[in-house]
Amino acid sequence: MNKEALIPVVGVVTDVRTETPDVKTFRVVGLDGKKLFEHIPGQCAMLSIPGVGEAMFSITSSPTQEAYMEFSIKRCGCLTTWLHQIEPEQQVLVRGPYGNGFPVEGAFRGKDLLFIAGGIGLAPLRSVVNYCRAHRENYGHIDVVYGSRSKADLVFIDEIQNEWMHEKDMNVYLTIDREQPDWDGHVGFVPNYAQELGFDTNKTAILCGPPIMIHFTLLGLKKLGFVDSQVYTTMEMRMKCGIGKCGRCNIGDKFVCKDGPVFRFDELSELPDEY
Repeated sequence: MNKEALIPVVGVVTDVRTETPDVKTFRVVGLDGKKLFEHIPGQCAMLSIPGVGEAMFSITSSPTQEAYMEFSIKRCGCLTTWLHQIEPEQQVLVRGPYGNGFPVEGAFRGKDLLFIAGGIGLAPLRSVVNYCRAHRENYGHIDVVYGSRSKADLVFIDEIQNEWMHEKDMNVYLTIDREQPDWDGHVGFVPNYAQELGFDTNKTAILCGPPIMIHFTLLGLKKLGFVDSQVYTTMEMRMKCGIGKCGRCNIGDKFVCKDGPVFRFDELSELPDEY
């Protein structure tokens, strides 16, 4: 690991976007106005506020974005509540990048890609999707299946509707859990919708979302004929130190912060059932 990744640097928040009632996206640069560091799609970074706490978050901007990096954060505790109060020009400490990213320059190259996400689970995948869009010639057809509880809970909806849905060789399928008056799209849970769409098994699938969504989505993909070795996911639970020293994210012989957060499902099948 790069020793510099262990030392927090001061980041300046230059923009804050409200994605949903409880999710905000923070654009961050260094004190010199430049990008803090380089990363691979799927990697994470530690954000901290001195005296409040520190936690691991996905880097949701693509590495192809050279001017800044972004973090999309759901308000769900003390630190995230403080972060949600940050305004442009305020500062936050950042250290990273950490973890194992998606194999965008390896196993994904030349493949048709299927992204399936639920709720805030689209945040870690946004970096991968936009990386593939920026290097469109290196990847096949891209499908995105994304759903949330309601229309108001769909993150990055402006980017999805104004950019992703107009990308060549890319289809986006949106769904919400329950009907509502201002929604004329698909209604239903993500696992059922993905199976209903009936994708060919010549794709590499990437999943992220609540554990229950991932569980049933994987079962649905297997019914379609997908095997564990062609399905990836990203896990960001339990991580505390980011360097495999505290043991909080240890499971079997793996540390999620070092060996993950990106795993193929055939790798996960080798871990103890408790995970």
